[in-house]
Amino acid sequence: MEKHPFELFSLKEKTAIVTGGTGLIGKKHCEALALAGANVVVADISAENSRVFAETLGKNCIGLGMDVTKSESLENAKNTIITHFGTIDILVNNAAINDMFENPEMASELSAFENYPIDSFRKSLEVNVLGVFSCSQVFGTIMAKQGSGSIINVASTYGMVGPDQNIYKNEAGEQTFFKSPSYPTTKGAIINFTRYLAAYWGKRGVRVNTLSPGGVENSQDEFFVQNYSAKTLLGRMAQMADYQGAIIFLASDASAYMTGANLVVDGGWTAI
Repeated sequence: MEKHPFELFSLKEKTAIVTGGTGLIGKKHCEALALAGANVVVADISAENSRVFAETLGKNCIGLGMDVTKSESLENAKNTIITHFGTIDILVNNAAINDMFENPEMASELSAFENYPIDSFRKSLEVNVLGVFSCSQVFGTIMAKQGSGSIINVASTYGMVGPDQNIYKNEAGEQTFFKSPSYPTTKGAIINFTRYLAAYWGKRGVRVNTLSPGGVENSQDEFFVQNYSAKTLLGRMAQMADYQGAIIFLASDASAYMTGANLVVDGGWTAI
């Protein structure tokens, strides 16, 4: 018997891992999955922060300290999750570095390509790309063995198009910041890694898709919010909850015939 369309979105008895689970959007991903009925594993660097946040989600949610760049940390997390829940069904690869510069007065100079530190580029590759690879390998292998699962790799509009550096200019036309090269490079890599993994594990029942979100409004300078909003068809930046429906969709049977795809949710930023 076919499921009622609303039932397709249920994640009851499913176990979901969200890396970067205590971050700005990571928390919203966790909340959405928990509301859809999943057992949620909040995974982030700080075990304490992860645990405290997980307690707000419900009794079937746990928080773990986990470093996506360390194999031992991932293996320990895997063993804990399997012991606690018995299975792993959903992985949201959300953890990522997005460059921030401690001294705002130096941000424009340091973020320029000519001056961008190669160590920063390496660190972004390690977290944003190798971290996704490692998490997918460790947790996705469980899904492949059981013959089902959904991996959601969080990329970005900047994984598809080059950054418009003009939106970082203030009212006086001064370049306050450059979107640095590491973020677009790593997010572009994630989109194609998704295609690779979808092709590799398709016959094993593991679906792998990308979610490419647009920018989220979060107390940025007013000039930036206005510049960004003017480039979207909806005339605004995203709100923090705007990606929750997409996460549930990609995690659930509502997207059962979808793999290797890039779901773009950006207010129309990349449509024109």
